[in-house]
Amino acid sequence: MCWSAPLSDKIRIDARVAPEGCTSMAEVRQGVDALDRTLVILLAERQRYMDAAARIKPSRDVVHDDARIEDVVAKVLAAAGPAGLSRDIAEPVWRTLIDRCIAHEFQTWDRTRQD
Repeated sequence: MCWSAPLSDKIRIDARVAPEGCTSMAEVRQGVDALDRTLVILLAERQRYMDAAARIKPSRDVVHDDARIEDVVAKVLAAAGPAGLSRDIAEPVWRTLIDRCIAHEFQTWDRTRQD
């Protein structure tokens, strides 16, 4: 099987003070901004997987999959605790992310089959 390295293999988060070491709001904001830039790169890669799913799925009827949604959320929640991420943040963020990714996948599926 042939594949290229995903962008996430090349990610470098900009220098920042660890949250525990921050002594000013400027340091906090610098850290948040650095992480946001990295999250954008990761979310763009995730979106490309949705593009691949739209290309691979044989029918528009299988784009939305409730069982897969619950599986993804369960996996995220299982990873959230050990990572120190609040379930109260993780679950709604991922449910929104999944919802928007499904909408993107529908648009991509439709666009790639118009002709």
